[in-house]
Amino acid sequence: MRTFHSSAPSEAETQTRILKAARRLFARQGYDGTTTRELAQAAGVAEGTIFRHFESKKAILIEVATQGWIEILTDLLTELSEMGSYKAIAQVMRRRMLNLHQNADLLRVCFMEAQFHPDLRERIQSDVIEKMTDVAEAFFETAMDQGIYRRMNPRIVAQVFLGMFTIAGFSRDTIMPENSSPQAMLEMAEGMADIFLNGVLAPTS
Repeated sequence: MRTFHSSAPSEAETQTRILKAARRLFARQGYDGTTTRELAQAAGVAEGTIFRHFESKKAILIEVATQGWIEILTDLLTELSEMGSYKAIAQVMRRRMLNLHQNADLLRVCFMEAQFHPDLRERIQSDVIEKMTDVAEAFFETAMDQGIYRRMNPRIVAQVFLGMFTIAGFSRDTIMPENSSPQAMLEMAEGMADIFLNGVLAPTS
């Protein structure tokens, strides 16, 4: 009778399991409320394995936050760069806002823990936010040069855009009731995109 032996997970796979487990536990229990023993159990590894991949629990927190932000914002900016029209930004924002709740654990970790860990806040700011803002700024500056958007400080526009995009990720838990319908979520996303593109002042004749 033939027997099949499953191969041991690679180092990269083990590290990914640890990070995914950390994201879930940090979001639900908080960083301080999660022990490395609980983290090891959730990841299905020995506690000692964690410290073969990360020098400390704080290192895991920083990696979870920075890696997650890079994935989310890179995906967003890639979609922006591939748009056929700069005016299609409304559709991009709608899709991203409606899907951001899928990353609620990550966003909760980033915003909650950054309040208590200055080193995490500084790492996110220097390694993620500033770099992504640079990319978004170039995108909006090009649109201004082409006369699609009115001329103003493109960096401020980029910061406002990324800020609105991020806040939308919490809309299911904060600015909208938890049991909001898909239609209500769509209206919120479209409203935010419209405000970003057109403002709130009535057009003057």
